[in-house]
Amino acid sequence: MRKIFLLTIILINFSTLTSVKAQDKGFGLGVIIGEPTGLSAKYWLDENKALNFGLAYSFVQSVNALSVHCDYIYHNYDVIKSDLRIPVYYGFGARFRVGNDSKNALGARGVLGILYLDEQYPFDVFAEIAPVFNLFPKTSLQVDLAIGARYYFR
Repeated sequence: MRKIFLLTIILINFSTLTSVKAQDKGFGLGVIIGEPTGLSAKYWLDENKALNFGLAYSFVQSVNALSVHCDYIYHNYDVIKSDLRIPVYYGFGARFRVGNDSKNALGARGVLGILYLDEQYPFDVFAEIAPVFNLFPKTSLQVDLAIGARYYFR
C-alpha cells in the first residue's frame, strides 16, 4: 500500500512539473484582435522556435478581406530581464489575402512581438506588429497589428 501511495505522489508531482511549461510545447489555439481580427494558432517546434498561424478578417472598409498567414518565429528570452517569462519574438512568413473587388494579395510578412507565458496555466498573451510586403498582384506595403491570447492543449 505504501508503494502505491508513494508512486501516486511521484506521478502527481511529475505531471505538475511537466505542465508548468506546457505553453512552450505543443499546439495552442486562440484569438487575435486588431487588423485583421480572427483566430490564432501556434505550434512549438522547441522551446525557442514555433510556427505561428492566423485566419482572420479585415473589417477596414478599404480592405474588407480574409487573411491567412503562417510565420516561422524565434523567441528570445534574454531581451526583457524579469522573473516572468516574457520573450520577444521575431520571424518571417507569408500572408495570402482574399477580398472583394480583386483585393487578393500574396505577400512576404515579417513579425515582431512580445509574449507573456504563464508559469502555471497553459496559455499565453501576445502583442505583435507585422509589416507585409505584397508581391502579387502589385507591390505594396501593409501593416498587421494584433493583440491576442491562446490556450495550449496538453
